[in-house]
Amino acid sequence: MADEPQKKPHLSAFVGHTNGLTKPASLAATATRAAGGGGGGGGATASSKKLVIKNFRERPKLPDNYTQDTWQKLHEAVGAIQGSISIKYNLEELYQAVENLCSYKVSATLYKQLRQVCEEHVKAQILQFREYPFVMHRNSLDSLLFLKKINKCWQDHCRQMIMIRSIFLFLDRTYVLQNSMLPSIWDMGLELFRNHIISDKQVQTKTIDGILLLIERERNGEAVDRSLLRSLLSMLSDLQQVYKESFEQRFLEETNCLYAAEGQRLMQEREVPEYLHHVNKRLEEEGDRVITYLDHSTQKPLIACVEKQLLGEHLSAILQKGLDNLLDENRISDLTQTYQLFSRVKGGQQILLQHWSEYIKNFGTTIVVNPEKDKDMVQELLDFKDKVDHIIEVCFQKNEKFINLMKESFETFINKRPNKPAELIAKYVDSKLRAGNKEATDEELERILDKIMIIFRFIHGKDVFEAFYKKDLAKRLLVGKSASVDAEKSMLSKLKHECGAAFTSKLEGMFKDMELSKDVMVQFKQYMQNQSDPGNIDLTVNILTMGYWPTYTPMEVHLNSEMIKLQEVFKTFYLGKHSGRKLQWQTTLGHAVLKAEFKEGKKEFQVSLFQTLVLLMFNEGDEFSFEEIKMATGVEDSELRRTLQSLACGKARVLIKNPKGKDVEDGDKFIFNSDFKHKLFRIKINQIQMKETVEEQVSTTERVFQDRQYQIDAAIVRIMKMRKTLGHNLLVSELYNQLKFPVKPGDLKKRIESLIDRDYMERDKDNPNQYHYVA
Repeated sequence: MADEPQKKPHLSAFVGHTNGLTKPASLAATATRAAGGGGGGGGATASSKKLVIKNFRERPKLPDNYTQDTWQKLHEAVGAIQGSISIKYNLEELYQAVENLCSYKVSATLYKQLRQVCEEHVKAQILQFREYPFVMHRNSLDSLLFLKKINKCWQDHCRQMIMIRSIFLFLDRTYVLQNSMLPSIWDMGLELFRNHIISDKQVQTKTIDGILLLIERERNGEAVDRSLLRSLLSMLSDLQQVYKESFEQRFLEETNCLYAAEGQRLMQEREVPEYLHHVNKRLEEEGDRVITYLDHSTQKPLIACVEKQLLGEHLSAILQKGLDNLLDENRISDLTQTYQLFSRVKGGQQILLQHWSEYIKNFGTTIVVNPEKDKDMVQELLDFKDKVDHIIEVCFQKNEKFINLMKESFETFINKRPNKPAELIAKYVDSKLRAGNKEATDEELERILDKIMIIFRFIHGKDVFEAFYKKDLAKRLLVGKSASVDAEKSMLSKLKHECGAAFTSKLEGMFKDMELSKDVMVQFKQYMQNQSDPGNIDLTVNILTMGYWPTYTPMEVHLNSEMIKLQEVFKTFYLGKHSGRKLQWQTTLGHAVLKAEFKEGKKEFQVSLFQTLVLLMFNEGDEFSFEEIKMATGVEDSELRRTLQSLACGKARVLIKNPKGKDVEDGDKFIFNSDFKHKLFRIKINQIQMKETVEEQVSTTERVFQDRQYQIDAAIVRIMKMRKTLGHNLLVSELYNQLKFPVKPGDLKKRIESLIDRDYMERDKDNPNQYHYVA
């Protein structure tokens, strides 16, 4: 048996009316049986049951006057809310009534009626403000009373609209939601308040004037009711364009005027740190205002206004007035604040960079160009570099622009005085690497050398440094005055890393010579043991490769017979191993240990070769004149005067000069001091000839300039050989690229002329500014 086609049930319900919603149980059962019956046997059981619910044939009607009566109830409830009295009806009952009316298509009328009631109420509120006596006096309480009144009105309105909306929520969520042109009940309330109260010119002016007056008082340090301001500004914000159009524009204009005047006044009255502290305080205050009561959209223009008037308009004036003092006094916190504030303003960092660079150049120049400061120049440069590094790290947040400009500024001022800084840096390194320097541990010495290398990088004439460094290194190595071989090699490694292997090849050669000399001396001592007459003098010789070491002027002196014999023995030994080599003895670099006997007892003296020759004369007699000593030793006049000065006028006076005096004059007599006393057994008599003289200094500098001429000549020939023909300007430009030291155009021109004279190149016959290489 086929079942009847199943009909899809359609359910419909109407809350509050049950008639017609449920069929009687007997009818439902009959319908089910009819659907399931039939078949072969009368007693067969139905296999399934079906429940069918059909639509109402007619929609139930509302009772007569229901709409009118219901609205009356709702109207009374709204009135009670607006009048702040208790509502006679249950809120749930009122909500149900709104739902019923909406279900019977009276939503549009209901919305219209509600709007009308609310509008009438809001319109009535304006009267209390128009009649309100309000006079704008700075010390008057009227403005505050008015603001409190308007705030109460707004708070009441908001509370009332929340209550009204809760009753008419069904209307708000159905009819209003489906009609996009209609404002929600809350928005309708805002619109009415805006149109009838805040848009009233008199009320709006009084409100905004009052708010601005309160803010002004707060800025002047008075305590104000911030919750009142927050509430009122929140009201203006909620009323959409009122905040932007009517309040914010005037607020920013007044802020602009206030801070423009304040900036001008305080720049005259206050010192820079105090002024910047005040700016920071003002920015914090305005930021706090935004958080506390202003709309967040005001933050950007407000802060920009404060920054512009208190900072942007005075950037140069602030830096000119106070930056140098802050840097001189190392005012870290104030410099940090300066950087942070200037970073907020457009162009602030750039102008700070310019003044920063100028300060470094000016301060550095005072260190470098003053010859009176030469003694402390390098230490002052290191201290200054430490100071600016600390400021960059702590105050300027390691900003790359500040670091790079600092390097450029150092390079500019340190080369304003050519060559001298390079020479003094070499001498400073010498003072640190020399034995007897107890100031620093190995770690501290390494740190000092690292700092020195940073200063060294800024120098253009690195060849001047090399010349003086080589001369001082030679002294340290030959006289055994080097504090630490590790420190020496560390410095050499740093120079090699900075300037390349070519720069340090000769310096490395000096160390190799010293190591090879030790091996030679071991072999020489074995050789001497096999001699029939080894002699009483223990000879040590350092073999120096001429190209590696500084140039020393040979000085012929009269050695005693035993010394001459030993020299010949060594010469025979060395040339026997290395045929074809030539030995040249450098007497200026010799030194010895002498044993002497006095009344007090035996002593040992560490002395130079020249001092040795003078003292050995007193084995032959007790008194000699200056001229006799000069004749016997053969030592050059000025060198001999310094030598005798060290022996007779210094701290350890082995000889007595007659007549007494600091300087050695012709005709002076020298007597052996047999009463000599000293607390030490081994006494080092200062080797005056090892101290650098002005002549040595000049000769070293001249050698550098001579080397530079050779380098310029070599570079010109190299370029011309490659290019064959070249214009003067292009040749000069190419030379500047290749040469690693500063050179003037005039010097280059002289070298070009010299090479033309020597036929390495020639001028073009038609164009004198064109050169041709001569093969």
